[in-house]
Amino acid sequence: MSTITKVDFVGMPTSDLETAVAFYGETLGLRRDVYYPDRNFAEFDIDGLTLSIYNPVAMGMEHNRNPNPIALHVDDVQAARTELEAKGVEFTGDILDTGVCHMAFFADPDGNALMLHSRYAKRVTEQDA
Repeated sequence: MSTITKVDFVGMPTSDLETAVAFYGETLGLRRDVYYPDRNFAEFDIDGLTLSIYNPVAMGMEHNRNPNPIALHVDDVQAARTELEAKGVEFTGDILDTGVCHMAFFADPDGNALMLHSRYAKRVTEQDA
């Protein structure tokens, strides 16, 4: 087997491509790089990580929402949350402070889990221990 070197994209299933494209592009303000409605997908690149928004049912697959949040980096979680709430995004619970980062949880229109994330303390790795 060849060595895995990176993640090329993360798939985000949708039942309504147009609504999802509006959410990721207009509501979240992400740059859309690819949009092929006739092929049932669009892509948004965030600093080298591509979110591939696709309609699995139109591609002959089952639609299952992603329950594991994609952590979207922001400099200020509270400010970003306030801005998104003004656009109608609903968050689950209060901002979580883990002792090293702040997180705020929400979902896209299909129920795919997302979070706003900002690390304020140094990340400790196994090599640091």
